[in-house]
Amino acid sequence: MAEKKLRLLVIVGSVRGGRLAPTVGNWFAAETKEFGEFEVDLLDLADVDLPLSMPAFGEELPPEVKAVQEPLTERVARADAYVVVTPEYNHSYPAALKNVIDWHLTEWAAKPVGFVSYGGVSGGLRATEHLRGVFAELHTVTVRETVSFTNAWEHWDQEGNGPKEPEICRDAAKRLLVQLHWWARVLADAKEKTPYPA
Repeated sequence: MAEKKLRLLVIVGSVRGGRLAPTVGNWFAAETKEFGEFEVDLLDLADVDLPLSMPAFGEELPPEVKAVQEPLTERVARADAYVVVTPEYNHSYPAALKNVIDWHLTEWAAKPVGFVSYGGVSGGLRATEHLRGVFAELHTVTVRETVSFTNAWEHWDQEGNGPKEPEICRDAAKRLLVQLHWWARVLADAKEKTPYPA
């Protein structure tokens, strides 16, 4: 009997005007579908209107916030693994991404996280390294392999075709996905036997 496919939530982490994030996110989602081991859920944070002001613990959410928060939380909770697509802003990651991370807590626990970053000469790797510390606090496992686009705007044309050197980029994506899938399967199996002690 074939194992049920694990669910991967790909989070497009930039909401800035003129952003490249959807192009990079769509490329990675396509690579994941080609990989074939995950069911892919692509979440664009530009479609998520969560406020920056968070409620006190135990406080009831206003109906308009609950209408946004509850479906989002369900998607985060259902995922077996995550990939965060992030640019680098001022040597770190976007505020919208941190906001969505902070609206959740136990949903992330005992699941693996991978990173696809982009930027200038650093390729967004400083954003990735900052995110590793954040996700460690949330009891996740971050995988070593990453996909990083240096001088990212040179990789895609105006129609979103790219990236340059597609085979190299595809190979990097596959290495990330292999590690991510291994961790996702191991952690899912472990949680079936013993609940994670968060």
